[in-house]
Amino acid sequence: MSLLGTSIIGASRGNGSKVTTHAINPATGEKLEPAYLGATSEEVARALELAAAAFPKYSRLSGKERGAFLRAIAGEIETVADEIAARGPLETGLPEARLRGETARTTGQLRLFAALAEEGSWVDARIEHAQPDRQPLAKVDLRSMLRPLGPVAVFAASNFPLAFSVAGGDTASALAAGCPVIVKAHSSHPGVSEIVGAAVRRAAEKTGMPEGVFSLLYGGGRDVGIALVEAPQIKAVGFTGSRSGGTALMAAAAKRPEPIPVYAEMSSINPVVFLPEILAQKGEVLAEGLFGSLTMGVGQFCTNPGLVFLEENSAGPFLAKLKTLVEAGAPGVMLNSAICEAYHSATSDLAKKKDVAVLAKAAAAPGQGQGSPVVFQTSVDTFTADPELCAEMFGPATLVITGSLEKITAAIVDLEGQLTTSIHGTDTEIAQVDDLLAAMENRSGRVIFNGFPTGVEVCHSMVHGGPFPSTSDGRSTSVGSMAIHRFARPISWQSAPQSALPAELRDGNPSGIWRMIDGQRGQG
Repeated sequence: MSLLGTSIIGASRGNGSKVTTHAINPATGEKLEPAYLGATSEEVARALELAAAAFPKYSRLSGKERGAFLRAIAGEIETVADEIAARGPLETGLPEARLRGETARTTGQLRLFAALAEEGSWVDARIEHAQPDRQPLAKVDLRSMLRPLGPVAVFAASNFPLAFSVAGGDTASALAAGCPVIVKAHSSHPGVSEIVGAAVRRAAEKTGMPEGVFSLLYGGGRDVGIALVEAPQIKAVGFTGSRSGGTALMAAAAKRPEPIPVYAEMSSINPVVFLPEILAQKGEVLAEGLFGSLTMGVGQFCTNPGLVFLEENSAGPFLAKLKTLVEAGAPGVMLNSAICEAYHSATSDLAKKKDVAVLAKAAAAPGQGQGSPVVFQTSVDTFTADPELCAEMFGPATLVITGSLEKITAAIVDLEGQLTTSIHGTDTEIAQVDDLLAAMENRSGRVIFNGFPTGVEVCHSMVHGGPFPSTSDGRSTSVGSMAIHRFARPISWQSAPQSALPAELRDGNPSGIWRMIDGQRGQG
C-alpha cells in the first residue's frame, strides 16, 4: 500500500495538524517518508464521537460476530505481511525474521480471542433461580455476567511494533470483549502502524462493523494521548511502555470526574536465581541460556533478565563462560535513539558505582544507535543498601549479585513488583527453598522454573502482569485470554423477564455456553 501519513478516523482519513513527524531509521538516522501529521483536536473528538456511537451496537453483537471480525483482521494482516517485513526493519532496526515472527504472533492472538468470543463462556454467566417459598425471606431470581466497559484507548508500544501495538493484545482483547478501540500510534513505527491500521479498517468494513469500532491516531502525547485518557467517552486504557509514561496516564485517569482503569505494563527487571547444585551440574550450559535471553532483541524485551542472583563461591564455571560469551558478543541496533541513549546512560552510571564491577563487556558499538552487551557484578549487601541498583537498564545488560541464600531471599522480598521471577535448581534444591519461592510468587506475575524469562506464550494460562510497577494493576494480564477481563464489568439482572435478558442468561441456554446455575457449573 501507499503510505499516506494520516490518522484513520473510522472510515475516513484525517487531514492532520501542521505538526509533522517522520519515522527515523535507527541504524542510519535517515528520515523515512512520508511525514506523519498529528491528529487535530477536532479529529480526536470525531474519533471519540464515533467510538461512543459504535458502542451500543458493537457491544451487543454476538460472540460469533465479534469473532468473525477478529478473524478478518488476522486475515487482512496476513495479506500485508510482506509490506510489514519491508517497512518494519527500516523503522525499528529489528530483523525481517523478527517482524515476520511477530506478525504470526499477532494474527495468532487475534484468532485466540476470536475463539474465546465465539465460545462465549468467558462472560462467567451465573443464574440463581427464585425461591418464593424460602423462609424467612423469599429469594428473587438473580442472573449476572460480564459486559463490556465501553470505548478503550490503546497506546502502542515501541518494542513490539505488532504484538503490543495497533492490533496487538490490548486491541484484540478489547474488541473481543465488545469495546470499540482508539489506538494512539507510536512515533517509532508509524508506517507499520498505518499498514496494520488500514488492515483493521478493511476487516471492519468487510464484516459490517459500526464505523467507530476502530480508529488510529497520530500525534503527541499531550495533544492526543492525554486528550484520549481525559475524554469522558473512554472507559479504560491499555498501555505498554515506560514507567513515567504509564504513571502519567494513571494520574490523568484518576483526576477525571469519572476515574477509569489504566492497565499499564511498565518496568520490570525480572530476577533470575541460580542454585548451587544446578550450577555445578551444568554451569556453562546455563551461562549460554542466560546470554541468549539477555541479548535477545538487543535486550529490549519487557521480560529481559536484569538481575542474576548466585550463592557465593558456587558459580566459577558459570561466570567464566558468561564472561567469555559477553566479551565476544556483538552490538545491535536499538529501537530508537532515545532508548539507545537511555541504555548508554544507565550502564555508564552503573559502571561508576562504588563496589560494582564490570564483569564483562562486549566491544563498543561501531555504528550509531547500537547497544553492546555488558554484565556487572556486586554483593547482595551492596545491592540491598543502594535502591538505585534496582533501576531497569532497558537493553542487553544485567547485574550479577552474590550472597547467601538467606540474603538473596530477603532481597527478593524487598524488590518492587516484577513481570517474572525465575529459579534454576535441581528438584532436591527447589524442594528446600519454600521461603524463596513464596517471595518470588509475591513479587511477580509469572514464576519460571529452569527456564529464562524472555518469550511469552500466548495462551489461556499465561499471566503477563505483576505487582506495581511491572503493571499498574497486578490483578490483570496483558497477554493470554484472561486479558479480556480488563475491559468488562459484572452486571446483575434481578427478576428480569426472559426478553430482557442477554442470550447467555436465558433459560434453555441458547448460546450453549458453560454457566453456573444455582452454584453448579454446567451447560444447562
